[in-house]
Amino acid sequence: MEKKRGSFTGSLGFVLAAAASAVGLGNLWRFPYLAAQHGGGIFILCYIILAVTFGFALMAAEISIGRKTGKSPIKAYGMVDKRFSFLGALATIIPAIILPYYCVIGGWIIKYMLAYLTGDAAAAAADGYFGSFTAAPVEPAVYLIIYLVATAVIVIAGVEKGVEKSSRIMMPLLLVLCVIVSIYVLTMPGAIGGLSYYLLPDFEKFSFKTVCAACGQMFYSMSLAMGIMVSYGSYMPKTSKITSSINQIQIFDTAVALLAGLMIIPAVYAFAGEEALASSGPGLMFVTLPKIFIQMPAGTIMGALFFALVLFAALTSSVSIMEAVVSSLLDYFPKMSRRIACLCVLVYAIAVGIITSLGFGPLSAIAPLGMDLLTFFDYISNSVMMPIVALITCIMIGWCVGPKFVTEEVTRNGEGFAREKLFNVMIRYICPVMLLAILVFYTAAQFGFITV
Repeated sequence: MEKKRGSFTGSLGFVLAAAASAVGLGNLWRFPYLAAQHGGGIFILCYIILAVTFGFALMAAEISIGRKTGKSPIKAYGMVDKRFSFLGALATIIPAIILPYYCVIGGWIIKYMLAYLTGDAAAAAADGYFGSFTAAPVEPAVYLIIYLVATAVIVIAGVEKGVEKSSRIMMPLLLVLCVIVSIYVLTMPGAIGGLSYYLLPDFEKFSFKTVCAACGQMFYSMSLAMGIMVSYGSYMPKTSKITSSINQIQIFDTAVALLAGLMIIPAVYAFAGEEALASSGPGLMFVTLPKIFIQMPAGTIMGALFFALVLFAALTSSVSIMEAVVSSLLDYFPKMSRRIACLCVLVYAIAVGIITSLGFGPLSAIAPLGMDLLTFFDYISNSVMMPIVALITCIMIGWCVGPKFVTEEVTRNGEGFAREKLFNVMIRYICPVMLLAILVFYTAAQFGFITV
């Protein structure tokens, strides 16, 4: 007898869970520093245009594949077209690569949140604090395990009681916290200049590099090409409307990303000026922000609130990443229980996560392609495998089974498909060309053929 597959209770449950997957470190950690580096407003304009065209097409394809087949990626792609069965394995490997290193960063967030809650804010703002912490052999591993266990507990509870229920609580709370911190930041002296930099497009700063950065961020932020939307689509009620759900997910995701920038960019601008924004990088959250919080009135409270907010966002995404791997295990091994599948993934993630964490300390000599282990795993998953999976998905839907596959699934309940023509053009022509360009561009940059 086949196990009853979990499902969301309705459209709202699906939207909140999918939005929770999309909203994570991509929004609160990655989006602000990329927007700061790539000209603020012009980066945002590129991102929004890509999200409502490129992102819409890919998300519609992935959710339709999941709902049509009722399976996770490991089985779904082969059910759509047997020639693309291998794509299911690739799409499953990506979240399996991402989960351990993502949770290493989740452990860092716990460390910083506790630093503010225990009155250690001054130490967190000191030079060398972040580097000495990440290089330690034991402490980061402990926080990694705590974070992973919290993630696994939610996933073990299942789709309705775990993933959906936690999303219904955490997503509205996350939005409220974002608004509170954003309003506070905008009242700071000098913050309006940062707001202008952030929201007003400067077309002189536009380049192909900006487009590539915005497109890469879209993948990371919207959980595309990593099997998550296929898995969540398989849990989507047949009566739910796909296009309206995608619109709601994208609005939620983009709103949180924009609010994240409002929390960070005007504050950095107010205290350190535009030069600090242009030269910012991945350390913006862990190195630059603590220095700003220590100078702010009630900075300790704001720091604790901010890192609690980031922890909520990170958890919603790590839950979806783990769920994508667990759902594939359950489909591949039908007799396996959810609890055993979760425990297997947990043990794997702890082992690989600890090795990844040690890459900043005792294992720092291991540097594939000249990168620390976390950066290497991030590069392989986000800059190589995700564009490849998305490109092959476009070929499968656009040229092999045909765009009608998605159109029929979208309109099965009488739902209109207002952007059908846009979808057809994007999935067949524009998305593949863009994905190939991004793949070539970032690979060439990584090996020094061009400068990024």
